[in-house]
Amino acid sequence: MELMIKKIINKFYPTYKGKFDGKEFEVNNWDLSNFILDKIIPAVGVRPFPLSELSLMVSSVAWVSPSHIFEWGTHIGKSARIFYETSKFLKINTQIHSIDLPEEIEHAEHPHSKRGKLVRGKKNVFLHLGDGVDTALKLYESLEKNAKVLFYLDGDHSYEMVYREMFSILKKVEHPYIILHDTFKQTEESNYNIGPSKAIDDIILEFKDIKFKRIDTYTGLPGMTFLYTC
Repeated sequence: MELMIKKIINKFYPTYKGKFDGKEFEVNNWDLSNFILDKIIPAVGVRPFPLSELSLMVSSVAWVSPSHIFEWGTHIGKSARIFYETSKFLKINTQIHSIDLPEEIEHAEHPHSKRGKLVRGKKNVFLHLGDGVDTALKLYESLEKNAKVLFYLDGDHSYEMVYREMFSILKKVEHPYIILHDTFKQTEESNYNIGPSKAIDDIILEFKDIKFKRIDTYTGLPGMTFLYTC
């Protein structure tokens, strides 16, 4: 009976065991996989984020334990919902600030009235309108110096915009953690937009005095990169 009760408790109130002695990126893949299957996929599905990208998003939050997440490209709120559910599961008191285009700006992916519907009313989730990186950095300036910040970039995927966003973050934030979406790198024959991937490569070359580490999902589209400094 006692064993059965423990199984029921673990199923409905799982705990994450994720303390490691090493200094490199490491998470408990088994516990996080169970969490993704139980909580994340029922909430957001696997589009636009396939399993590999869901794993990287959740793992990044688990490893960083951010005090604040600034993300842009809210749409209906799938990425914000992933960060919300993950922070809740890990018992991290994380503020999530999700930024999207103002209503009057036309864009093919503008959600209009559906903006952020998956996170409306969720604790510690705040929806903003404006330019992604400008709004995020303005909010960042009001934080305490010991704030641990994770940025999630999923707005305009042009080379110029991604480069500008990363450049702005690295000039302002000393040790940022950055997740970028749509970063799959392929040869010219594919006709894919490889602007985000090239922007990452060029930023690393531009900031030669910073030691970067990166984790990529490189098996196929859309592609995701976790970039951090050390």
